[in-house]
Amino acid sequence: MADDTISRRAGTSATDFDRRRLIAGATTLLVFPVIPRFAHAASIVAVRTWPADEYTRVTLEMDSELKAEHFTLDGPDRLVVDIEGLTLNSTLNELVSKVRPNDPYIGTVRVGQNRPGVVRLVLDLKQPVAPQIFTLKPIGEYKYRLVLDLYPKVAQDPLLAIMDSQDPDPLAEVLEQLAQQSNEAPVPSVQGQTLPRTAQKPDLPSPPASPAKPRPAPTPAPAPRRSGPLLIALDPGHGGEDPGAIGRGGTREKDIVLAIGRRLKRLIDSTPGMKAYMTRDGDYFVPLHVRVQKARRVKADLFISIHADAWIKPTARGSSVYALSQNGATSTMARMMAQRENEADLIGGVNLGTHNAQVAKVLLDLSTAAQINDSMRVGGKVLSEIGKINRLHKRQVERAGFAVLRAPDIPSILVETAFISNPTEEKLLRSGKYQDQVARAMLTGIQGYFRDSPALAQRG
Repeated sequence: MADDTISRRAGTSATDFDRRRLIAGATTLLVFPVIPRFAHAASIVAVRTWPADEYTRVTLEMDSELKAEHFTLDGPDRLVVDIEGLTLNSTLNELVSKVRPNDPYIGTVRVGQNRPGVVRLVLDLKQPVAPQIFTLKPIGEYKYRLVLDLYPKVAQDPLLAIMDSQDPDPLAEVLEQLAQQSNEAPVPSVQGQTLPRTAQKPDLPSPPASPAKPRPAPTPAPAPRRSGPLLIALDPGHGGEDPGAIGRGGTREKDIVLAIGRRLKRLIDSTPGMKAYMTRDGDYFVPLHVRVQKARRVKADLFISIHADAWIKPTARGSSVYALSQNGATSTMARMMAQRENEADLIGGVNLGTHNAQVAKVLLDLSTAAQINDSMRVGGKVLSEIGKINRLHKRQVERAGFAVLRAPDIPSILVETAFISNPTEEKLLRSGKYQDQVARAMLTGIQGYFRDSPALAQRG
């Protein structure tokens, strides 16, 4: 379809209260019913966009599953998506996307009827992308979703993200050396992307062939740890399409844990000998295994995933700390919490054909007893400090099979800061004072753990 046949942009309309609570953090592009022109026409429920430096996601939610084909054009860069099963009418023609000006990938979006039963979207791009387009089955309050993920053509490296920060960074020189070395945790990438220069392995000449000789299997050497300040990976849970738990007052878990993570990052960065790195610093979705990969890529010394509990009974209250278990959960609640958190990929939406599912599985099978023991130690320190500012749900570190805690070489804990499903604690979580108290308690617990770890404490 020629560009001049693609219609103009317009504003958005409202949708029902329950859906607003679920997706209020998104920029709503299209929210309207489409009156069918023929028996099998689909209805669009909503379209949302989640812009971020890492990638931009556009989600079209519909009442039935649709097929889509896409291709890219350059000069200028555009992404064209043809959706089968839709017919353009006056309502759809007037309600086209409203894109945020700061979206790093999308300039404008146009829509038009390409041919009978096929609607065409044209996304005018700000830079070349590696688009990933897939569908998701209904889950939770979502219906069918057609997802457009726009990744940069050149993959982003978490190491470079730290080195490129505006603040003077004591880790910059060390991380630059790490970036030039091979790393067993690859930079998260998708089909159609090229790796950044720092993640590419140089082409080395093959050694001359020699007669094979039987040799004993070498003992794997432990991965070298960097010197310099201690690096703490902070992982605010959920994000983007996945709001996490929602309190009765409409408070979304993803917003609260991001706010606490940012407060904790500021505290860590202002502490001599320590530096923080966040797996997400905005409202967008990050798959569970990518969170683990990011922490391993930057050689984090500690991984802390931040959450806010929810339970079927609003009377449940208190803070909790969890570590990984490979042999079952320590309680029914711990098992159910792990199951709920592990479903984040289903709600947030992962294209298993895009992300390296094999790498993800390997990462989730590598956890060691030493890692779990260290996780229990740091978890105990953090739990003790949080117990000074809030009631504890359990007075010991609980254990369950949380996928996000399976970094094999990084002590990892998951902190449930309070029950967002409890009206009293929901108010606490919304309080900046309590968010700061939780962040300070976690920092004190982290410092206590490193003080009891001579090698790490000496380096930090």
